[in-house]
Order: sequence, then structure tokens, then C-alpha cells
Amino acid sequence: MTQDNKAPDGATPHLEVMPLGGMGEIGKNITAYRYADEIMIVDGGLAFPDSHQMGIDLIIPRIDYLQQNAGLIKGMILTHGHEDHIGGLPYILPRLPKMPVYGAPLTLGLVREKLAEFGIKEADTDLREIDIDKNEKVRIGKHFHVEFIRMTHSIPDNAGYILTTPVGRVLHTGDFKLDEEPSDGKLSDLARIEQAGKDGVLLLISDSTNAERPGRTVSEMEVARNLEEVIKNCKGRVFMTTFASNVHRIQNTLNVAHRCGRRVVMEGRSMLKYAQVATQLGYMEAPDPFLTSEDVGQLQDQQILFVCTGSQGQPMSVLSRLAFGNHAKIALRRGDTVILSSNPIPGNEEAVNLVINRLYEIGVDVVYPPTYKVHASGHGSQEELATVLNLARPKYFLPWHGEPRHQINHAKLAQTLPRPPKRTLIAKNGDVVKLAADEFKVTGTVPAGAVYVDGLGVGDIGDDVLLDRVNMSQEGILIMTAVLHPTPHVEVVSRGFVRANRDLDNQIRRVALESIETGLREKKRLEDVRDDMYGAVRRFVRKVTGRNPVLIPMIVD
Repeated sequence: MTQDNKAPDGATPHLEVMPLGGMGEIGKNITAYRYADEIMIVDGGLAFPDSHQMGIDLIIPRIDYLQQNAGLIKGMILTHGHEDHIGGLPYILPRLPKMPVYGAPLTLGLVREKLAEFGIKEADTDLREIDIDKNEKVRIGKHFHVEFIRMTHSIPDNAGYILTTPVGRVLHTGDFKLDEEPSDGKLSDLARIEQAGKDGVLLLISDSTNAERPGRTVSEMEVARNLEEVIKNCKGRVFMTTFASNVHRIQNTLNVAHRCGRRVVMEGRSMLKYAQVATQLGYMEAPDPFLTSEDVGQLQDQQILFVCTGSQGQPMSVLSRLAFGNHAKIALRRGDTVILSSNPIPGNEEAVNLVINRLYEIGVDVVYPPTYKVHASGHGSQEELATVLNLARPKYFLPWHGEPRHQINHAKLAQTLPRPPKRTLIAKNGDVVKLAADEFKVTGTVPAGAVYVDGLGVGDIGDDVLLDRVNMSQEGILIMTAVLHPTPHVEVVSRGFVRANRDLDNQIRRVALESIETGLREKKRLEDVRDDMYGAVRRFVRKVTGRNPVLIPMIVD
């Protein structure tokens, strides 16, 4: 910024806030800030597919805008180590120029582990550790000054930040809850938020996940006490599942197991990975050495506790394989207790319910919310959201990290407070939010949306392919192959359409053949003959069955 408080081009200085993911949704968080000729990025997460996104493994954000403006990028900061904030980095970082990436030790430890899985060498990145407890400050480019602030969440080393720019301060909470009894004793830095409010916050960007929930979110230590009450009354083996990244929950479970005289077996790749990284960096300490499933043969059932993956009903997770009897080494039996210390992520309810019902059928005792208070959200409820708004006293407000209903309810909450923001925007991914001392509005859009990861393919599947998959799953597929010489004849193959029905197949052949013969007599192009066959068969099938299978017509000349 020049001496007369003008941007380099002489225009009124302004900051552009561009959510490329995580706005109007929960997942694949990534935000870009741009001032003049510099861009700073926050997070690079992923999302998991919904039930209708068949075959998709992961969803990552589109970064076309960042690739098109790669020369302007000066650095990236990471708020914490959850998948929806760092899971996309193996796909994002190789597509952007090498830049400094700032994060707390646990966050970067998880990033290093993730990049190594993809064969990305640390020498090809520039990861820089910061100390949240010291409110460490970093400078990114000429225009961005970032101060990290501790915020409690369901993973250690979680940060919000104060971004000082030429137009004013932006306070971003990151994911947070105001846990008054956090497992590690480290409270959210409300004093720093209050001081920022006194100094002047131009824009507050705040977590909206639980904006519909009144009151406060349950403390993590209350969950620990409830888990201990359940576990100490169990007579047989205990199997507990939670998010592998919930290091506090797992640490508390290790402590509970020790007090209850149980040895812990860790099962599941992601559970082992998170535990290994957290232990190496000093964020987790096991009172007793972990056992493997082969080591428990000498122990009685009441001396064993399994901590395993599967909180979201993932088909290949440990809990799912146990529920359906597919685990190679362990089988559930009556007398066992299964604790689901988690809530389903939206879209996973059906998969989780399927596992729970199967567990009941086996005859094990099943403990899960809301019947048992064995889980607490990592996100603050209305009272906590109001506290941050009151302390920050922002001029402008941007509800973030939530679906539209969460954003809108957060905005409504802000308007009920004694000192509401002057203006609140409900933004979407791809919006360009212009921020200046006296201006806060959406002025345009940039490319944003979802990139599907399917196997080794990244971005080679679009919504049209997903629609075909949905249609095939609902109506089946019908393949018609017409051979023209020496005499025209048609073969019909169907899958997922109807049971084997020779009469229907013969009728379809007849309709297709009549269409082909008509086209040949009229000397039409083969492409037109094929299209006529497609139309004739589609109309016939719809008329006699009321169904619309995916039709694939082929002509072999």
C-alpha cells in the first residue's frame, strides 16, 4: 500500500475474500485472500461423497483460480489437522508453486504423513511450524500479517487467526468450541479475541456448524466421565470407535482403560496412523503399551478394550467388518459391548444405521448417542457463537463452515445481540467478497466447486457420469448391438433392468431391427440409423415397462 492509503493501481484499497470450498457446505475447506498482486491461502481440505455420488472416493475443491494466478501466491496457513482442512493437500500442493505452509506441530506432522503416502517428498514442500500458545505472528508477502490464536476443538493444535491487512483486521475463528474443561487444559484465547475487538475487527469469519443448537456444547471431559461410567460396568470385551483424529477422545479412552484394568488394542489404519503421529509429537501418551489382536489371547474379556475405525459406517472399516463377520482375526459375540463415540456426518446416517442394526442382530450391547452421552461435537453452539461475536464486535460478519441453514441461523443470531454487525453476508463457494473500510459485498465469482477423485483418476468424472451411475443403479442398463452384414440382426444384453425375459428381449430385437431396416432402405447415415434405433427402443421400453434404463446402442457394419 502506498503512503496515501491507495492500492498500487491508485484505486481504493480493498481485500478480496474468496471461499473456494467450505462455504455453504461442511467439508473441503479452502479460502483465498487477495490484496493487489498477492494471494494468501487458508487450508486445503477434502469432503467425503454422499450416497448418490456412487464410486467416488473423495471430493476435493477446484483450484482453477489459484492455478491461473499461481504467480501471485505468497503462502498458506493451516488451522488444524482434520481431513476437511488438510486432506486435499496431496492433490493441491503439487499443482501450485512451492510456497511456505505454516501450521502447528501436530497439524504439520499429519500433513507430512499424508504427503509421504502420496510419494511427495518433504524437500518439495516448505512446511514451517508455528507456536499457537505464543500467538506466533508470520508475515506472508508484503500485505498479510497473520497472528495465530488458540481455539479449542476436537483435535489438539487447533488455531484461529487474526489477519492484519492494509484495509483492516480479519478475525477467523477456525473450527472451534469454547470448552471450559478441555482435555489438555488449554482454553480458547478469548482474551486475545476481546483485545482484537477493542482494537477494531473489520470482518469476523466464524464457524456456523452448530448455529441451530441452543446453549453450549458438551465438554470433552464430560464425555470422558460418561465413557468411564459405561466401560467400568461392562463385563465382556469393549469395542469403541470414534474419529481417528479425535486425539483428546482417544487419550481419555486410554486413561479410562488403564483405570478400569483394560489393555488397549488399536485396530484400523487411520487410527494407528493418527496415534503414531500424536505419540511421536508428544500429544498422546499411552499409560500401558498397546497390544495387537494376537496378544489378547491370554487376557480375560473384561481386560480388553479395542479402539477401532468405523465411526461413519465405512464399508472397509474395522467396525463394519466386525459387524458383518468379515474381520480376519476378531469376531463379535454376545457379551461384547460396542461404543460409537461419534455422530454420523450428514450423508452417512444410512451406513451407520446399517452397522448398528447388524450389531443388534449379533446380540452385542450397543452404546451410541443420543441414548448415551458418549460424544460431544467439536463445534460451539449458540451461546459460544454469541460470546465470540460479542467479544470481537466486528463491523462486518461472514458466517462460514456450514450449510446455508447454519449460515443463515448464525446471521440471525448475530442480529439479536446488543451490538450486531453492520452488515452480514451469506456467501457461497466461488463468491468474490470485496472488503474495504466502508464496503462489504459480493462483486463477482471465480471458478469453484467439486473435483471427484475416483481410484487413480482426479477430475475425470463429472456430474454427467455420476448421473449415469445413478440412472444405472435405479433403472438398469440395456445394451443393443446391431450387426448389419451379411444380414441385419440385433443382440440385446441387459443388467439390472428386469429378470431374464426372453419374450421382452425378442420384442426389443424386433423393434430395433425394424428401425434399422427402415433406415437402411432410406439410405441414412449409420449414425442416424443408430439414433433412430435408440429412440424407437426407448419409446417401446417406456411404454411396456414404464422404465427408463440407460440405453447403449451400437452398430457394427
